[in-house]
Amino acid sequence: MSEHKYFCEGTCSRGIEFEIDEDGKLRNVEFIGGCNGNANGICRLVEGQDAKSIAQTLKGTTCGFKETSCPDQLSRAIEEAIR
Repeated sequence: MSEHKYFCEGTCSRGIEFEIDEDGKLRNVEFIGGCNGNANGICRLVEGQDAKSIAQTLKGTTCGFKETSCPDQLSRAIEEAIR
């Protein structure tokens, strides 16, 4: 299992920590800062899901007038981790 840390840009969350297991599944996703309820919801929804699929699904999600969001930042973090 590989551990990853990502520093967010343009969101209330400061960072994301997560693991990708040998089968490419997301594990132990945790947002640092940001809206606790939404972040926890995202973490529960993606736990055990295919990392590549989650990255594709969340990519481009925006928050209000921002060009990004916590889900979009997770997508970017995953893409960076699986390069």
